[in-house]
Amino acid sequence: MDNALVTQMPAGSPALMNGGSAAGAPADGFVQRLAALPAPRKWMLGLGLAAIVGIAAMLLTTGQRGDYKVLYAGLSDKDGGAILAQLSTMNVPYKHADGGAAILVPADKVHDVRLKLASQGLPKGSVAGFELMDNAKFGQTQFQERLTFQRGLEGELVRSISSLAAVQSARVHLALPNQNGFFREQQKPSASVLLTLHPGRTLERAQVAGIVHLVSSSVPEMNPKSVSVLDQSGALLSGSPENAADGLNAQQLQYVAQIERNYTQRVVDLLEPVLGRDNLRAQVTAEVDFSQTEATTEDYAPNQGPNAKTTVRSQQMVESSNGAGAQPAGVPGATSNQPPVPATAPINGSAQQMQAANAGGGSSQSKRESTVNYEVDKTVRVTRAATGTVKRLNAAVVVNHRSTTDAKGKVTTQPLSTEELDKLTSLVKETIGFSADRGDSVKLVNAPFKVVKPEAEADVPLWKQPEVQDLLRTLAVPGALTLLALLVIFGAVRPALKAAQKAKPEVTPVTAVVDDPLALPGAAALPALEAPATDRRLEQARVLAKDNPAAVANIVRTWVTKD
Repeated sequence: MDNALVTQMPAGSPALMNGGSAAGAPADGFVQRLAALPAPRKWMLGLGLAAIVGIAAMLLTTGQRGDYKVLYAGLSDKDGGAILAQLSTMNVPYKHADGGAAILVPADKVHDVRLKLASQGLPKGSVAGFELMDNAKFGQTQFQERLTFQRGLEGELVRSISSLAAVQSARVHLALPNQNGFFREQQKPSASVLLTLHPGRTLERAQVAGIVHLVSSSVPEMNPKSVSVLDQSGALLSGSPENAADGLNAQQLQYVAQIERNYTQRVVDLLEPVLGRDNLRAQVTAEVDFSQTEATTEDYAPNQGPNAKTTVRSQQMVESSNGAGAQPAGVPGATSNQPPVPATAPINGSAQQMQAANAGGGSSQSKRESTVNYEVDKTVRVTRAATGTVKRLNAAVVVNHRSTTDAKGKVTTQPLSTEELDKLTSLVKETIGFSADRGDSVKLVNAPFKVVKPEAEADVPLWKQPEVQDLLRTLAVPGALTLLALLVIFGAVRPALKAAQKAKPEVTPVTAVVDDPLALPGAAALPALEAPATDRRLEQARVLAKDNPAAVANIVRTWVTKD
């Protein structure tokens, strides 16, 4: 051979026979190859595809469902059942929480569902008012009518009391006795109110009095003293201070705390601009006297001085006389018949009368008594001591050391001087109204504060941060489903599909000898031909190429040079 052309023939090329004519068989389809797979592979492929479809549906459902939020909580069984029936009618998905006490719906439908349920009067509430009278039955007795009216009145009072901001729920019990024709035997109505307050809320004395007045005004002839108000702990809120047990009640304790808080705030507001924020701590303790005392004093003062005005209260005069008439005596004649000359000496009172009587020559007796009672000055004082007066104040103030920073940024602390402490103590005394007679005390101490360094945020692990935990909880279900889908794809579906694919042709070197000195153009760039791996004619072509390479080369040359 003059020249030799070395080329490669694909192992899957069809056999060439009868002087360049090639006959090929049709290739098998993908469905036929899948049908030719073993039974375990078929089952694996089917289960894998079903699992992928299910996982995709779950991911789609989870993404569309979103978060659930509380629609209503703390409903009665009757209202809860009515709301669930209405949600089922509206085709709104829902969930239960807290043992059925709360109803949850998708977050994007909460407000829409509430408005729709409100238009239908849901929830109605477990408290029924005067609407009970609308369902009166024919033929009911007088007792049933009275009982229905009482239940309606109790429900209306519960609704009114529950509207207060601090009241979570309420119950009202009315005792309405039967009235008869005898006025003396009629009993007065009474009421009991049980309140459940919101956590951390309290009722002031004025609010309790308002509840008592509301209940007593709603029932005819009910005395406000016949209304009892209790809280959820069983404490009597409507008790009068006179009937309170020993010790302070809730209102008194609140009053003391308010006084202490006001005094403490005064001290802080005064010293904080001087010392700086967070450089002082103050606490004021107040002793308050809540005792009620009443004193009555009567003062009697005599009339003093000659010019003192006197007032006659009573005057009594008694005058009596007893004696015979004058009898003639002496020598008869003109001289003896003349009356004696009265005495010239100044004589007053009863003696003068007696002298005149004696001078008349008669024996007579007279008596005069005079009794005069004068008013005495009297002063009556009734003193009632005020309740809630401050008996004593004790103030304790702690002041931090003064901090100074040098040019290098180093912070040093030093205590305050004695003069500064005295000035601060004087300011505190003036602020609280210090009184030594009352026994007040003020103690101001200068001490360094212990500063606690906050922990750096970097010390918190990444997986403990709330944002990361929320993100992980949100992505947990989609991530788990995605991982499961990948395991199914690479563990079941991919091996089955790979087994159903055709085998890649093997390239074997073939040496062809060409007599033509011209080399075949583009022989190296010829594409590889594929043929069925189990074709009998392919084997014959391979044998022909080995036994007669010159003929194969001529055939290839004919393919290349042919128009």
